[in-house]
Amino acid sequence: MLDRRTWLSQAGCGLGTLGLACLLRDEGWLELGTPALGAELNRSLHPLAPVPGHFPAKAKHVIWLFINGGPSHVDTWDYKPGLEKWHDKSIREFAPEFEDTTGFFKNAVGNLMKSPFEFTPRGECGKMVSSIFPKLGEHVDKMAFIHSGHTESNNHSPALFAMNCGFARMGFPCVGSWVTYGLGSESQDLPGFVVMTDPKGRGLPKGHAANWSAGFLPGVYQGTHLQSRGAPIPNLDRPGEMTAAGQRRQLDFINRLNQLHHESRDGEEELAARIESFELAFRMQSSAPEALDIETETPETLALYGVGDSRCDHVARQCLVARRLVERGVRFVQIYSGGMENQRSWDGHNDIEGNHSQFAGETDQPVAALLEDLSRRGLLEDTLVIWCGEFGRLPIAQKSAKPGRDHNPHCFTAWLAGGGAKGGVTHGASDEVGYKAAVDKVHINDLHATILHLLGLDHERLTFKYNGRRFRLTDVAGEVIREVIA
Repeated sequence: MLDRRTWLSQAGCGLGTLGLACLLRDEGWLELGTPALGAELNRSLHPLAPVPGHFPAKAKHVIWLFINGGPSHVDTWDYKPGLEKWHDKSIREFAPEFEDTTGFFKNAVGNLMKSPFEFTPRGECGKMVSSIFPKLGEHVDKMAFIHSGHTESNNHSPALFAMNCGFARMGFPCVGSWVTYGLGSESQDLPGFVVMTDPKGRGLPKGHAANWSAGFLPGVYQGTHLQSRGAPIPNLDRPGEMTAAGQRRQLDFINRLNQLHHESRDGEEELAARIESFELAFRMQSSAPEALDIETETPETLALYGVGDSRCDHVARQCLVARRLVERGVRFVQIYSGGMENQRSWDGHNDIEGNHSQFAGETDQPVAALLEDLSRRGLLEDTLVIWCGEFGRLPIAQKSAKPGRDHNPHCFTAWLAGGGAKGGVTHGASDEVGYKAAVDKVHINDLHATILHLLGLDHERLTFKYNGRRFRLTDVAGEVIREVIA
């Protein structure tokens, strides 16, 4: 059986047939968005039109809180009393195979270091949580924790690409692009995939826009980056001398030319994406300003998120915008906490205590408020919230004036909440000191397969043919983590 992504190109369906489909749809004979023929015809004409998943699922939207720089699992969610026992001893007494090149600075390898933060049990599940998350700790019963994540690279850029795109190199579609390609968007007046980065002048994550690229997928599935300074979406406003009616006539003329060009090029999805981009930009001129205007929220809601609090105002605004976007049908939203590297992100090479205290302080209240607000509004049931960075950090001290922790690709923690994830559970475990994933190990491919599954997408069937090969987000691996699914 042909999959729905290749039907048009292999069936030789031209725009004449597509026009007939639209006529039949308008007359009520063909329902928009139905499986097989109807869904494929609709997708060709409108690349972001919503289409059914492979099977029913609770999650319809995703908000990914990308904890940029590599958060230390042993100082946040993965409580390790073993570090107290082994504190200031050589890691080789516990793990003889440890190599100085595991991290990034081989000449700064210190001994095992206990967490500078106190852990206490939270929620009905009794999850041990670091003191840097006083408000997020209130929501552990909504979260499914994964403590056995692992990846290949100990360098930010390839690790970011791997976490976002499934491959540790540039050029591949990211998770948000795969999801919008697979499901489209419920909003036809806003982008299907939106990205927000650090607004405090600390830069973009390593690899910049390649982290939200559509890769070889049609460009319409690329993430739309909301700028932190100036207009959130550049070049969106209509020129002052042009009226809405005049712009509509201009677009209609351009579209007629594009459609004539398209008729002789069946299945040319990139051209269809370009046509749709003009139309989407036109619709966004009125819808985007309204969606991004958080000042219409109640004083209670603004205070809940921490809007106006100098410590967390920037993340508070982003989390509130994220809720407003999914509320309006946007499929995938990604928020990056932190900028480039070192003290500008969760990259705590120096002073892990000061670094993580700062960034947890920026995110704790806004993210907790996001979970609370989504839950109150009944949105958490169909919104999957993800907390994860590109890798973890070593349980040893990195030698500096104030000790930090180096990169650790062998273990990281992630949590999922809402959207069909099972609350109050923990899957997998790291070893006694948090050096390596030890029990029920979870590769990035497994995490991606699980995210897609929660959205009703089979990671083995969600493919795209490029350069003679069918690619997928999980490449040739990936197992769904059934234990974290409700």
